[in-house]
Amino acid sequence: MGGLLITADRVVTGRNGACVTDGAVLVRDGLIAAVGPRAEVERAAPDAPVRRFPGGTVLPGLIDAHVHLAFDASADPVGALRDADDETVFKGMAERAARAVATGVTTVRDLGDRSHLALRLRAAIDSGRLPGPRVVSAGTPLTSPGGHCWFLGGEAEGPDALRALVRRNADAGAEVIKVMATGGGLTKGGPAIWQAQFTADDLRVVVEEADRAGLPVAVHAHGTAGIEAAVAAGVATIEHCTWMGPDGGFDRREELLERIKAAGIHVCTAASPNWRAFAERVGPERAAELFSSVRWMAHSGVRLIAGTDAGVPRAEFDRLADSLAFYAHLGVPAPRLVDMATADAADALRVADVTGRLAAGHRADVLAVDGDPLTDVAALGRVRLVLAHGREV
Repeated sequence: MGGLLITADRVVTGRNGACVTDGAVLVRDGLIAAVGPRAEVERAAPDAPVRRFPGGTVLPGLIDAHVHLAFDASADPVGALRDADDETVFKGMAERAARAVATGVTTVRDLGDRSHLALRLRAAIDSGRLPGPRVVSAGTPLTSPGGHCWFLGGEAEGPDALRALVRRNADAGAEVIKVMATGGGLTKGGPAIWQAQFTADDLRVVVEEADRAGLPVAVHAHGTAGIEAAVAAGVATIEHCTWMGPDGGFDRREELLERIKAAGIHVCTAASPNWRAFAERVGPERAAELFSSVRWMAHSGVRLIAGTDAGVPRAEFDRLADSLAFYAHLGVPAPRLVDMATADAADALRVADVTGRLAAGHRADVLAVDGDPLTDVAALGRVRLVLAHGREV
């Protein structure tokens, strides 16, 4: 029968730290064939080659739910993108995807690129021509004329234009629709970061059209007005969710938070892997204030998922473990952090039927690390083995 048998002190089998001690995973033909106690799985595959990781943990491949492969994480990623032709951008995207998968990230959700290059990259990775994670692509993000990331080609105004752009992305093969509901820091001269770009009615049009195509909607929203519009429209995920008011302070609303929870909306705060340097730069008191909204959501039971915003300045593609350490700093338990980057993220991305957990029949997206990430999330950075759809990286 062949295949590959992977054994470790712990095999993570479910949420909330569920695991098998002295466990094993059997991989065949790109899929997980069996998971369970080592002795049982070994009996099912006596002739399979074995990779053993004493002292280690085997868990599902990680999911980074917010990346921009078209951006190079330099001090000026927008300028770098503007100055490069599509072939140069594609080459850089492929290199960044390879860096991500080498660290155990076997799925990324790319929330906006140029010329549908992420869809082209997805095809190259899926065919085995290039190494990389599964790419869940949004295609071209929707924005208002002159709005956040207008330079990616997604300016739209009015119901007809919004519907047309949703259909264009869907027809190209997008698996999610991205909308810029507020301004953002990358777009110089655009709307303020807290300022709403679309009304709730606009976003409802997008959600309705996306529903017709069977696609979820992810909404970029820093300002509370944008968050409120997104919740009213019934989106699947809110990105950043910073709770900013027009005065530059925070406008946190308990009632709106409860609506997010009741609707089952996932929130990806896209915490930068560079958060420690940021905290040092602004000082501990200011950092605590700026991090307070994420702490509030985390401890209020909001359905958080892991994402790095990789591609924006100083957010590299091989540092998801550092981003998760941010939540650990805020007091989020390690088992929940693992869930945020595996099963919970898979639910949010609507890929839970194929990845996000170690289960027979799922894609063989498998990560082996030294140590125990269920007690110390830093263990996720000590990578020993990565399989992406059964292919060793």
